[in-house]
Amino acid sequence: MGLLTSILRTNLEATAHCDLPCGVYDPAQARIEAESVKAIQEKYQGNEDPSFRERAIQIKEERSDLVKHHLWVLWTDYFKPPHFEKYPQLHELFNKATKAAGATGTKGSNDPKTGDELLGYIGEISDIFWETKKG
Repeated sequence: MGLLTSILRTNLEATAHCDLPCGVYDPAQARIEAESVKAIQEKYQGNEDPSFRERAIQIKEERSDLVKHHLWVLWTDYFKPPHFEKYPQLHELFNKATKAAGATGTKGSNDPKTGDELLGYIGEISDIFWETKKG
């Protein structure tokens, strides 16, 4: 290693309770996608056009996958063992929420009730998330 390289190399170490400094995680991303899913489900119910319905299903399934992605990022990257100790229902809540966005939930159903259920789980996760940000 050259002298210049050894001089320019930094030995800084950053630490955070999450993978990146706070401020980059937010359950709003999952909520926005879930609201889109529910809106698509409602539009699907009000439209009999087969082409419209086919496209609605495709978009709804994509959005449902995005909900799961955003929830998984929170579950695996933001929340840490102290959070799970303080909120013991958190693992089960994430499990229910991701399933509610999956094949047995919004991804596999055009019933807006499944969208409401998903939004309810995301609301509970969001409440806990914001509680953790206070402390």
